[in-house]
Formats: sequence, C-alpha cells, structure tokens
Amino acid sequence: MTRYRPRTLGLELAMIAAALVIGFPVYVLVNLAVRPASDTSSPLRPTSSPTLENFTQAWQQGSLGGALVNSVLVTVCSVAVVLAVSSLAAYPLARITARWSRATYLLVLLGLVLPFQLASLPLYQTMRDLGLLGTPWALVLFYSGLQVPFTVFLYVGFLRALPRDFEDAALIDGCTPLKSFRYVVLPMLKPITVTALVLNAVAVWNDFFTPLLYLSGSAQQTMPVAIAGFVGQYVTDWNLIFAALVISILPVLVVYFLLQRSIINGFAGGLKG
Repeated sequence: MTRYRPRTLGLELAMIAAALVIGFPVYVLVNLAVRPASDTSSPLRPTSSPTLENFTQAWQQGSLGGALVNSVLVTVCSVAVVLAVSSLAAYPLARITARWSRATYLLVLLGLVLPFQLASLPLYQTMRDLGLLGTPWALVLFYSGLQVPFTVFLYVGFLRALPRDFEDAALIDGCTPLKSFRYVVLPMLKPITVTALVLNAVAVWNDFFTPLLYLSGSAQQTMPVAIAGFVGQYVTDWNLIFAALVISILPVLVVYFLLQRSIINGFAGGLKG
C-alpha cells in the first residue's frame, strides 16, 4: 500500500493552485456573461441575479448566427485539407532517408520560421485576382497553406516513432505504398491526427487578423471579428462581449472534450517518440 508522503501533499497543493489559476479567468468570464448591465459591482463578486438576456442580445446584435456558420465552414474545410495534405506529405518524408527527402523536409519546416505577415500583400493581391475577397473560401485557401508546415512536423515526428513491420508486411503481400498508407499507417496515426485536428482548429477558429483582412467590406465575418464589433470608440458593451465569448468558446470545448483521450494519447506518443 502506498504511503501518503509530504511530497504527495505538495504535488496535490501545486495542482490545486494551478487549477485555481486556470479556472479564475473562466469564472470571471462566465460571471460577467450572466450579469445584468445594471450591475456595476466588482467582477470578482458573484452575480446575485444571473440572466441569459446577454446571450440573446449578443446573438442578435452581433449577427453571431452567420458568423458561427462561417467560422465552422472555414475551420472544417481548412482542417480537412490540412490533415489530408500533411499526412500524405509526411509519410514519404518520414520513411525515405534520401538526401532529397531531408532537404524537402527542411524546406517545409522553413514555413514555421518565416512569418506569414511577410506575404500579406502578395497574398491579398492573389486573392483579389482570384475573386475570392469577401468570401470564406479565401480563408480556407489561406489556412490550408499556412498550417501545413506545423502539421507535417507533427506527423513526421510521430511516423518516425512507428515501427515499419506492418508496412513491410503489407508491401510483401502486394499492397502499393498508397494502399499501405491508407489501410495500415493511417489507422495508427489516429492519436496524432486528433491532436493536429484540435490544434489547427483552435488556431483557425481564434484567428482575427486574417478574416479582418480578407472579409473586410463584406457582410461575411467570423466569430472573432463579430465579437470585436461590440467594442466601440465611446461605448463598449462588456457584458455582451463576454456572452459572445462564451458562445464562441463552446464549440471548441465540445470538440475538445469529445476527443480528449485521443488528444492525450497523441501528445504522449509524440513525447515518447
């Protein structure tokens, strides 16, 4: 039987302190989201008469319905393209040890170093020439290229930790490399795929600058841009902002909790590799 040691107590206290630090902003967010506008007390004081009216007003005044649809569309399409392209690109980069493969991998990783702001002007001109400005498809095309280097990096690290025995057996049985990847390797990539899915989805969902740039002047907007509309030069509706933030956070939280176990396995596999 394991004895309860002072070290265990210290670890428990540290975890409780970390939970309080992480949970404090969430408490303030929810507390102000359900607080009436007439209540001007301290944000730390629990709301005595909570209301859901802020959520209704935020949904109507900020046109959050259309913004939510656009954010879901952009996130789902972008992440699907990124995962498909990155997994297919990472497989030969991880398995082939030729010099050209290492050089190509380093070239892909260069995308992690160079800031995308350097290409903002030519990318904007390209989107304009393609007639995509003011549409969500401009964002899908942008994110599909922006997130690939990071995702390839995740896949290559995970693939290099996987044994090649099953792939070699499939090739001996007559599978082509593509079929071997589809039926043998891809199922084993589930943990890192889920991890990459969540990380990319959060990055795309929370981005503010790119939708503001490519959707400016149109009726289309995403959740971050719609929430920023509550911030005015003279008046700022903080209660509506916090209510809109709660609405924006909920879809990401739902996806995270549904895939929580796979996300942890993905991180553990990457650390182990």
